[in-house]
Amino acid sequence: MTPANDDTGPARRGPGAPDASLEPPREPFGLAHRLVAEALGTALLLAIVIGSGVMGQSLSQGNDAIALLGNTLATGAGLVVLITIFGPLSGAHFNPAVTMVFAVRREIRWSLAAGYAVAQLVGAIAGVWAAHAMFAQPLLQVSEKLRDGPAQAFSEFVATFGLVATILGSIRFRPDATPLMVGLYITSAYWFTASTSFANPAVTVARSLSNTFAGIAPSSAPWFIGAQLVGAVTAAVCCRWLFTPSPNPGD
Repeated sequence: MTPANDDTGPARRGPGAPDASLEPPREPFGLAHRLVAEALGTALLLAIVIGSGVMGQSLSQGNDAIALLGNTLATGAGLVVLITIFGPLSGAHFNPAVTMVFAVRREIRWSLAAGYAVAQLVGAIAGVWAAHAMFAQPLLQVSEKLRDGPAQAFSEFVATFGLVATILGSIRFRPDATPLMVGLYITSAYWFTASTSFANPAVTVARSLSNTFAGIAPSSAPWFIGAQLVGAVTAAVCCRWLFTPSPNPGD
């Protein structure tokens, strides 16, 4: 999960510009490749989230802790694989909040960021429908699972703040470890946040279209999305200062 291979990245801002946040040079994949990578990666992510939720609930005999554990492990493991595969093509954002952060940091053009967001949303919805089809459920659903209240919204702020901090920190100091770091963070955040860490506007919208274990009622989604965007921006501002070396290290 890295900046897209754009021509506005920090490695192209002149001599001496910081480049530790970038991967080694990648092949010059075209726009179509990048958009398809974002759509397909997000679709597979949602198929994992929804499908593992359905499977976990069907096998847990009513034990929500077991169902959540299955949902968690599948999602965390799947993220490691998807980011590793699609990272060299598009950066493997799979998340409009993450794409927005890289646009704010001027590591991806806003026009490309808009294309990514559309691809992510389309892919997320397609992934939900794919999961429904695999489990012989109606394709078109609307979730009835309410996730309301300030605690839930604050949980999404914390979850997204932590996700963005994990991404920016890992690509700054350990870029090769980014897929593993993101997968491990989401695995933990499923359990330490009250909201089970959606941390992704496209995921939130798509999960509102699944009346399954991993769903969220459409009336709850706006609070989640607002908290996610605020959390992402807050993390971007914080990490910009935190990860910039001091000119006087002894201070």
